[in-house]
Amino acid sequence: MGFLNGYKRYFILCLCVFFTLSAKADETPLGVSGATTINVFKAKELYDRGAVFIDVRSDEEWTIGHIDGALHMDFQKDFSKLYNSEYVSRDTPIVIYCNSSNCLRSAYAVAVSVYWGFRQVYYFRGGYFAWILQDYPAVMSHIASK
Repeated sequence: MGFLNGYKRYFILCLCVFFTLSAKADETPLGVSGATTINVFKAKELYDRGAVFIDVRSDEEWTIGHIDGALHMDFQKDFSKLYNSEYVSRDTPIVIYCNSSNCLRSAYAVAVSVYWGFRQVYYFRGGYFAWILQDYPAVMSHIASK
């Protein structure tokens, strides 16, 4: 029963975040309460210190490319696994990202993570595109054409 209530709260929180954080459908909030918004340079610093990067994009987006070493937790399919993760404790620094500042999934995931009690949540608003523009470590699929 407690597990079900957790999912109900998760759903309600997502709805609240949707209605309070998104002024526009095509732009993410500048910050999320309880988390630290970071730019690409701070993200790289955290990466070098061993923070856990969580990519909340779809399977297709992940396959095309992602930050090297990141965990993939599609926000719409399996982000809820973070709640009971044995790999990521509530004190682990986590950096959550999506494609860019036009991707709301990362803002939602950050808000939910804070709600779940994670204490070092970083909102990498610039996301994957900002990362690859700096030529930081990434895994990219190679698409060959004939």
